[in-house]
Amino acid sequence: MRVHYDNEVDAIYITLGNQKPDGVVEIDEGVNVDTTSENRIVGIEILNASKRMDIKTILSYELDLDKELIQKAV
Repeated sequence: MRVHYDNEVDAIYITLGNQKPDGVVEIDEGVNVDTTSENRIVGIEILNASKRMDIKTILSYELDLDKELIQKAV
């Protein structure tokens, strides 16, 4: 997954794979889902993003690791 924020147009695009989209579905005004011909979701576009969410949150990430699983691997 990749997230790109364009501050000039205040839009976020979330890429969910490497497939090229064949179509788009508007699920709300300014929120579009890119799909393939097999109806797989490959991207999400959010316009006026800073009005819809905290941009800092979507552009940061946190890993929640299972300590028991890591210890078993070592």
